[in-house]
Amino acid sequence: AGEVDLSYSLPGISRYRVNVYRQRGGVSIAARVIPSHIPSLGELQMPKVLREVAEKPHGLFLVTGPTGSGKSTTLAAMINYINETQAKHIVTLEDPIEYLHPHKRSIVDQREIGNDTMSFASGLRASLRQDPDVILVGEMRDLETISTAITAAETGHLVLATLHTNDAAQTVDRIIDVFPAEQQGQIRLQVAEVLIGILSIRLLPLAKGKGRVAATEILINTPAAANLIRQNKSHQLRSLMQTGRALGMHTMEMHIRELLATQIISPAVAGLYLTEG
Repeated sequence: AGEVDLSYSLPGISRYRVNVYRQRGGVSIAARVIPSHIPSLGELQMPKVLREVAEKPHGLFLVTGPTGSGKSTTLAAMINYINETQAKHIVTLEDPIEYLHPHKRSIVDQREIGNDTMSFASGLRASLRQDPDVILVGEMRDLETISTAITAAETGHLVLATLHTNDAAQTVDRIIDVFPAEQQGQIRLQVAEVLIGILSIRLLPLAKGKGRVAATEILINTPAAANLIRQNKSHQLRSLMQTGRALGMHTMEMHIRELLATQIISPAVAGLYLTEG
């Protein structure tokens, strides 16, 4: 292969996420520091409803966004919250392992793709025989992984996973479109049944000083949302989120307008994402 992803530890110093790749006949390396401290959901300024999600006994919760948007960090914070507050068996499937989770109230088994298991799909299949309460799937890349994740959620596991999609509607469509046309009706019914919610993240530069802030969109799978998914009307999920603030929902645009109104981000940055006024 022309590139490889890995994590590297310097004991007592730090951990790094490293990408090594070929270019112009040579080799280049890109590395970023993984903080040893796992941030809390509060420190990440994530919606409060994520704590309720982390306390669900079973179901499927998805975190989406482009590469580098904080999906892995958000899921690490959710796993850490479960680890600190509940006695669970947690299995994570990661490529590569970034944050290290010591056992607290929970037992956390972290498996790395390529080292501990061949693929997300094979690791997920195996995890169902390991009696976990919670399964983290670093990325749902293919039909087999998505199908097995849905099955895991149906059979009493809390499944947390990521997808490279931009919003809730696109995420639902992506999951269903992976399957052959003749299976899509059944998959819609299954997703409507097991989905807990979808969190989409974008990291935006702060108006003042260095650093970035998470702009979020969150869909909670209420009975109304489940009906839209069943009826192949995922394009209407946006209006459901716009009116669902009391249930913990909001669209990305709503949150970006809030960040702009409180001067956390600049008008120039907000303008890149707002479609009107």
